[in-house]
Amino acid sequence: MAAQDVLGQTARLASSSALLQVLFRVVTFGLNAFTLRYLSRELIGVVNVRLTLLYSTVVFLAREAFRRACLSGSAKRNWTKTINLLWLTVPLGVFWSLILGLVWLHLLEVPDPSVVPHYQAGVVAFGLSAIIELLGEPFWVLAQAHLFVRLKVIAESLSVVSKCILTVALVILYPQWGLYIFSLAQLLYVSVLVMCYVIYFVMFLGSPEATKKSFPVARVKALLPSLVEDETFVNWKEARLTWSFFKQSFLKQILTEGERYVMTFLNVLNFGDQGVYDIVNNLGSLVARFIFLPIEESFYVFFAKVLERGKTVKDQKQDDVAMAANVLELLLKLVLLIGLTITVFGYAYSQLALDIYGGSMLSSGTGPDLLRCYSLYVLFLAVNGVTECFTSALMCKEEVDRYNFVMLALSFIFLCISYFLTHWYGSVGFILANCFNMGIRIAHSTHYIHHFFRESTHRPLTGLLPSPALLLVYPLSAVVTAFSEVWFCCDKGWMARLIHISTGALCLAATLVTMFCTETKLIHFVRSQ
Repeated sequence: MAAQDVLGQTARLASSSALLQVLFRVVTFGLNAFTLRYLSRELIGVVNVRLTLLYSTVVFLAREAFRRACLSGSAKRNWTKTINLLWLTVPLGVFWSLILGLVWLHLLEVPDPSVVPHYQAGVVAFGLSAIIELLGEPFWVLAQAHLFVRLKVIAESLSVVSKCILTVALVILYPQWGLYIFSLAQLLYVSVLVMCYVIYFVMFLGSPEATKKSFPVARVKALLPSLVEDETFVNWKEARLTWSFFKQSFLKQILTEGERYVMTFLNVLNFGDQGVYDIVNNLGSLVARFIFLPIEESFYVFFAKVLERGKTVKDQKQDDVAMAANVLELLLKLVLLIGLTITVFGYAYSQLALDIYGGSMLSSGTGPDLLRCYSLYVLFLAVNGVTECFTSALMCKEEVDRYNFVMLALSFIFLCISYFLTHWYGSVGFILANCFNMGIRIAHSTHYIHHFFRESTHRPLTGLLPSPALLLVYPLSAVVTAFSEVWFCCDKGWMARLIHISTGALCLAATLVTMFCTETKLIHFVRSQ
């Protein structure tokens, strides 16, 4: 497949994934706003922090390394061996579910049954849901490698909608069920997700469309583990790369979910405060989840297909190097401008957003300060997502192993900083520690990118420099909206709030107009791809 075709399909995958993430987050926020009026903060804290952490940890440790390794390189490979390797995620998931399930049941603080009933059943259900989701991993990787955009959108949309419908129905009809509600909804979510992929490939394989596309898998039976005569069960090059990524993914999970681990294992916040923190965290991560994450996942595939892992810039095809450098520069500029916009306008509108969303429970206390800090953290997330997806796609096994040592040291430092900052600044300390963590990771990735392109004429890191006009408009917007918040928000009535919102809208419009006039190359890239 030509590099230009890969770019086009990758861009469509990223945009579709972004729209999908919008649906996820809108539904999740609506669901949280709804459940806040029926259930306790403590119950929401246990579900969204404690049990979701169990599920995400099992899934991440069991499959992340396999995804990274099996999506590297061309889609033309011995798919029998790749599928065999991917099926190893299931026993690995069972292992992690059992080990972590015992930790969650016997070593961690158990919530008060009168406030959060059926905790044990919740742990079992969320651990089981992780195993069920891993059953669909070979199907997911095969679809992602061949850029089946519509399948991903439909499967994940149906699963989220099903989960939300069941949750709302049970919350209204049986609020006393407690964690049974979220356990059943989680099991339904993963079951629908896996079944969508299975049903699609059952119908697709052997069809005229599959034959026309020369799809490398001909029968459904070929998607199951199978032995190949006189050959190894798996591709050992992929297996060794998986092991390297596994060591990295273990550390990356600690860094990604570090604050939840600190909350869960060190009890620095009670379950009610954890619930408020998680709601604010979800609101703050809206853009990060529905734009930055799809870009990272989709363009990782692009860079891995266009450039060859472990080779220097001189040993690559120069046309592909030029395209990759151009795309990287424009992606950096795109996420930087989005991050700056969120940081600037998030500061003055955090309290208003929380007041509208959750009332005084969220807009009083530490809620607004949490969201303001998260607005700054979004900027770090934006840059780190793109720089790290490029380095992950290019690093050879030895470089990945060296990076693992960096991540190990960073994990230890991050957890220590999180613990102390939380004692000093409360839940805001978690976000400050995350900013430090992301800053170090960005420094490492940008150093790698600079070193990679050093012997070429391409300088993609210039994408981190906005135009001079924007450097003037952003500070002006920050000052104007900050004064507007002091004068009009948020206890002076709805008319004052509307004036505050209108002020922000005018400043945002001025920022976007400046962006369109000065960043013409970026605008053309977004429109064309």
